[in-house]
Amino acid sequence: MATTKFAIVGAGAISQGYAQAFQTCDEAEVVAVADLRTAAAQSLAEVLGCQAFDSYHDMSEECDLDAVLVCTPPASHPEICLHFIEEKVHVLCEKPFSVSSEEALKVVNAANEQGVKITMASKFRYAGDVIKAKQIVDSGVLGEIVLFENAFTSFVDMSKRWNSDPEISGGGVLIDNGTHSFDIARYVLGPLAEVHVTEGRRSQGLSVDETVRVTVRSANGVIGNIDLSWSINKELDRYLSIYGSRGTVLVGWQESKYRQSSSSDWVTFGNGYDKVGAFRSQILNFANAIKGNDRLLIDANDALASVDAVEAAYRSLGEDHWTTIRNNGELSVT
Repeated sequence: MATTKFAIVGAGAISQGYAQAFQTCDEAEVVAVADLRTAAAQSLAEVLGCQAFDSYHDMSEECDLDAVLVCTPPASHPEICLHFIEEKVHVLCEKPFSVSSEEALKVVNAANEQGVKITMASKFRYAGDVIKAKQIVDSGVLGEIVLFENAFTSFVDMSKRWNSDPEISGGGVLIDNGTHSFDIARYVLGPLAEVHVTEGRRSQGLSVDETVRVTVRSANGVIGNIDLSWSINKELDRYLSIYGSRGTVLVGWQESKYRQSSSSDWVTFGNGYDKVGAFRSQILNFANAIKGNDRLLIDANDALASVDAVEAAYRSLGEDHWTTIRNNGELSVT
């Protein structure tokens, strides 16, 4: 099969991880990089051995592309995605997919009309240990799932980063890290029904949320607790805990394991989080889906669901009560 030809739009920090993944991926290659910052585009292009552009419009005109990886700030996603959709280029868009469910649906509808693949890049869903944990849950060995816990908490100085500019990012830690959390929760628990969010102290003095505690309830009644912060580190060795009536599974940064209540022994099933490996799996899944050899692990409905959940979370934060997740990705697509 021919190698899938990718372009990357946005040469920021997230693109560096993708560059490592592409360099170990025979099925896909990067043929062009575009960034408004010419030096950044040239630097990444040099690493990947490809062309550099300071305009994604020029890049799409001059390059023969199968797919594009969008790694720009969230507010720019719809415009860039729609441009490539019109060019009939398949689009892998970094999370958050969009800061607006209305814009997200517009993008998905356009992709359907043009017959191209569109999806959200969300690395933790491609982490091998998360996938294995889901398989353990589905096997029934943990019994009925009762509680889901997730924490993405690490101190990062956000004072000079675009992530803390709401006009660009759409919010703070809730949309930034929370997009991962809602996506994982929906993957493990199924559709999410409602959410309640409480905000903590803004110790960095940002204009957006820095620390939040989120409680979600799935459609089948499972409660999930999610802690998100740019301002503290909880010093946890795991980022995902799933508690069932007959056992527990823990997904960790260095090791993942599960134990049934009937046993005193933990069973190790993974070696922890491999960021580059997750990126590589994501690229391969998208490339194979384009070729018709695989289904997307994260599809358009999953992308829409993530935007729905984040919007509901911010409504809850503003109104301080449980809030229904309106559509949960089940928006009618034209």
